[in-house]
Amino acid sequence: MDRFLSLIRNKYLIAGTAFVIWMCFFDRYDFGTQFAYQQEKAKLEGEKMFYTHEIERLEKSIKDAQYNPNEIQRIAREHYKMKKENEDIYVIQEVDTEE
Repeated sequence: MDRFLSLIRNKYLIAGTAFVIWMCFFDRYDFGTQFAYQQEKAKLEGEKMFYTHEIERLEKSIKDAQYNPNEIQRIAREHYKMKKENEDIYVIQEVDTEE
């Protein structure tokens, strides 16, 4: 029992325990903060992967639009409503009816 009391009264043990508790729960970089940082990092890495794939897709679309005549014709017909001289174009739009 005396050994236990002397161990508890040890100033170095008290200071070390207080330091560990402070670093784990009250410090600027405690466990909760580190967990939040890891979640934010995972979210940002997911966004990075999404945008990397999106950039690759857009670069492919740009390359197709510059060099592929069929793609150029498709874009001209869909976005700019262009047509050949002997063609008729019918634009069909869906109408949402609210009941």
